[in-house]
Amino acid sequence: MSSVSRRLLYWAIALAIAGTLLWLSLRHVNWTEVGRAFLSANLNLLAAVALVSSVSLFLRAVRWRVLLSARLEIKLATVFWAACAGYFGNSFLPARAGEVMRTVIVSAESGLSKAFVLTTALSERLLDAVFLVALSALVLLSLPIHAVWLVNAAKLFAVAGLAGIAVVALLPRFQHVVLRFGFVSKMSGMISQVCEGLSTLHQPSRLVRFGSLTVVIWLIDAMSTVLGMRALGMHGSLPVAVLLITAFGLGSALPATPGYIGIYQFVAVSVLIPFGFAKADAIAYSLLVQAMQYLLFGFWGVLGIIRWRTRAPGSKILAANTDDIHERPHEISGVNL
Repeated sequence: MSSVSRRLLYWAIALAIAGTLLWLSLRHVNWTEVGRAFLSANLNLLAAVALVSSVSLFLRAVRWRVLLSARLEIKLATVFWAACAGYFGNSFLPARAGEVMRTVIVSAESGLSKAFVLTTALSERLLDAVFLVALSALVLLSLPIHAVWLVNAAKLFAVAGLAGIAVVALLPRFQHVVLRFGFVSKMSGMISQVCEGLSTLHQPSRLVRFGSLTVVIWLIDAMSTVLGMRALGMHGSLPVAVLLITAFGLGSALPATPGYIGIYQFVAVSVLIPFGFAKADAIAYSLLVQAMQYLLFGFWGVLGIIRWRTRAPGSKILAANTDDIHERPHEISGVNL
């Protein structure tokens, strides 16, 4: 299948998912209530959300640098602005283009191979998913939940979290055994790269730094979620915020339009309604999250891209490695955590 055909197939799937989930989410929504929630939003709390989210973005760059330091100590400014450009790409461009963008920037400025940089970026996403799934399982199992699907999700998340931890710990050590199986031969390149990225955490000091930053980052993001809900007059708790950001992250792994239209609406409705929130409030919050992402990642991302173009005149960062985006979709996909 040609790259053009793959691109068309991706867009067909993404638009179908977005349209279906929007239809399911927006049925019987009271748009008057949604508008009222936005008009009465607390601007001071929204400013606090933007500030806290910016701190989280900076700490994500610090954490990514921990993985990159397995090969080379890179300037924090380089990693931060590359991460900003990457989040911009994931928010405004299709097919997880941001992962390629930040990979190209760091590789060009540091001399590290693109394969290694992309490996660390994908490993970071995988580890985030494992952490959030495990944390969400603990939250779900500790909450009094009446929705059957959430109870079942708790059990599934518990199993998935333990499996993820096992994969992170054991896969790099038993890579040669896994690659012996015929059905994984076509994915040998991807598996080898993931193993290389995960193996950087087998050094205890690096694992402690990465793990500590992961806990802090997601605690900050949960607090940002609570603040965002409070800005709309919604009294969400920290456990509900953890479930919401986990569902947003896992949902973003699906083929999606830029900004995850439809996916965020469906996730917000599915997670918040069982905890007593109105559908209009859930939709209002999902739209707020998307608007804040566009504004925040747009601001920092544009600055990151301007910096890159200034330091590397004539570079075509937005078009860099376009073929990789479509020729190797399995390497670009992942959660937007």
